[in-house]
Amino acid sequence: MGKDAVAENENDPEEQKTDLRSVLVTSVLNLEKLETDLYSDPNITEKFKLGLNNFLAEEVPIEIKPVNPPDFYQRVVMEPKKLFWVRARGHIGECDMKLHCCVAAYVSDFSFLTTALMPYPHLRPHFTASLDHAMWFHSNFRSDEWMLYECESPWAGESRGFVQGRLWRRDGVLAVTCAQEGVLRVKPVQSPSKL
Repeated sequence: MGKDAVAENENDPEEQKTDLRSVLVTSVLNLEKLETDLYSDPNITEKFKLGLNNFLAEEVPIEIKPVNPPDFYQRVVMEPKKLFWVRARGHIGECDMKLHCCVAAYVSDFSFLTTALMPYPHLRPHFTASLDHAMWFHSNFRSDEWMLYECESPWAGESRGFVQGRLWRRDGVLAVTCAQEGVLRVKPVQSPSKL
């Protein structure tokens, strides 16, 4: 079989697209603005603010814009779903697609497994570890351009969680699908002392 055997067939279905206008990246807060808002919010605990400060001080090679920032950070019962826009910091350009896939692999593991804990605000992760992580690459993409990362968890229990994710290009084309099962060791959230 030659190279032509995998050429596009004229009978192949057209690439499916999803309308992402309801979550446009231009209308979403950046982390710096979100940080300012969270530090001035009286409902956010000092311990959480310290944790946020430690997170933001880390050198993270990606930019993130959460779609639902209040739900994204507060300890309330939530549906196990996250949406955020993400891209690599800096310019990668039209290089080998393998580099863009490597960045997508990094992105796909970012804050992924903790999606399974969103319905359980009384618990916090003490230890997490991936048991398996699979990715499927559907179409070409640039990891240095904004993509919507959609994460959801259909199941958690027995100290494990299962999550699924999709990375969408801005034009609505599905670029990457991923799934992960991992260990979730949790501890109860400590209530502040009333003394």
